[in-house]
Amino acid sequence: MNLRETLIIAWKSLASNKLRSLLTMLGVIIGVAAVIVMISISAGTEATIAERIHGLGSNLLFINAAFSRGGPGQGAQQGGLVYDDVAAIREQVNGIAGVSVEQQASADIKLGTTTLESVQIVGTTFDYTTVRDVKIANGRFFNDDDNVRVQKVVVLGSAVAEELFGEDDPVGQIIYANKTQLAVIGVLAPKGLSGGTNFDDLVYVPINVVFKKFTPSQFARFMGDSVRTIYVSVETGANMEKVKEQVTLLLANRHGVSLDSLDFAITTQQDIIQTQESTTSSFRTLLAWVAGVSLIVGGIGIMNIMLVSVTERTREIGLRQAVGATPKDIQVQFLAEALILSLFGGLVGVLAGIGGAELFGYFSEMRTVIVPYSIGLSFTSAALIGIFFGFIPAQKAAQLDPIVALRHE
Repeated sequence: MNLRETLIIAWKSLASNKLRSLLTMLGVIIGVAAVIVMISISAGTEATIAERIHGLGSNLLFINAAFSRGGPGQGAQQGGLVYDDVAAIREQVNGIAGVSVEQQASADIKLGTTTLESVQIVGTTFDYTTVRDVKIANGRFFNDDDNVRVQKVVVLGSAVAEELFGEDDPVGQIIYANKTQLAVIGVLAPKGLSGGTNFDDLVYVPINVVFKKFTPSQFARFMGDSVRTIYVSVETGANMEKVKEQVTLLLANRHGVSLDSLDFAITTQQDIIQTQESTTSSFRTLLAWVAGVSLIVGGIGIMNIMLVSVTERTREIGLRQAVGATPKDIQVQFLAEALILSLFGGLVGVLAGIGGAELFGYFSEMRTVIVPYSIGLSFTSAALIGIFFGFIPAQKAAQLDPIVALRHE
């Protein structure tokens, strides 16, 4: 008996009991769909994290203080990062496009009778637009001279500008941050949420203005030159590791610490992404295994139904053997039935998985990304499960004694 005849007979046998065949495939359908949906959720999470990190800027080095500075009267050598480190990096390190630092505060922003409560103020340097990859829509960003002279100027995020001024031009207008008068010199182009920060909801002033006007206590003002994070944007084409090495040696020398006991840590965007990927990769593997259990359950369902089918069709098997069918023909037929069940279940499962992933991403806040290999993996697994769990029933059918089978009622 050739393959075509085997498949036709197997198909007719399954079609004769459509409901049972559909219920048998259900386990495989759920398993395949679960694998695709779970992996797409994990891949979507990875993609979101990577986009947020890249959204912070381009080719960034993050320099974080390993611990804060000592008490009053102690110098930079006592540990941590200070504002003067920014100028040193800018002047002495090759291959950088910009260096920036941020000191944050909060204040009520007022314009006439309009008040925006607890708006986040970002004190930073003139390199901020380069490092953070933001654009000016109107006016200008403050320069180094504004910072040195502690000019009370402000650049508004697009959302803040719209809330305060509507359609009017904010440049040249005066606003108040608590009791501090600030002159608006620019408005940023909309950037939205990136890296967990909504740039449009912020206002930006020279960092020395934050140190002098928005630091909450006298002790904090004394420590005002201490900063937590410095951002370095590396030039396109420059060697990231060489720039990182230059910065490490410079700051270690400035802080009077050895390379074995640094009071700061430097990471790149890629370092952060790789750390996140290792975490989400473990999570994705766990999800895949959980979904794989559904496939195994589906395979057990196929084996169970096929064993029942062998018992129900014992007389049919005997008749086929009596007219010349060999044990191998019987075995191949039942394997074909199991394979058809798993393949059709896998196909429907792929469609359900793709649709389920799209619907999950649409209706939930989590992003989903359909990974092509998950489709091939789940469909191939379904086929292998059909063969594996169909083998025992097929073997049982092939080993039936034709005389005993013919006598079976």
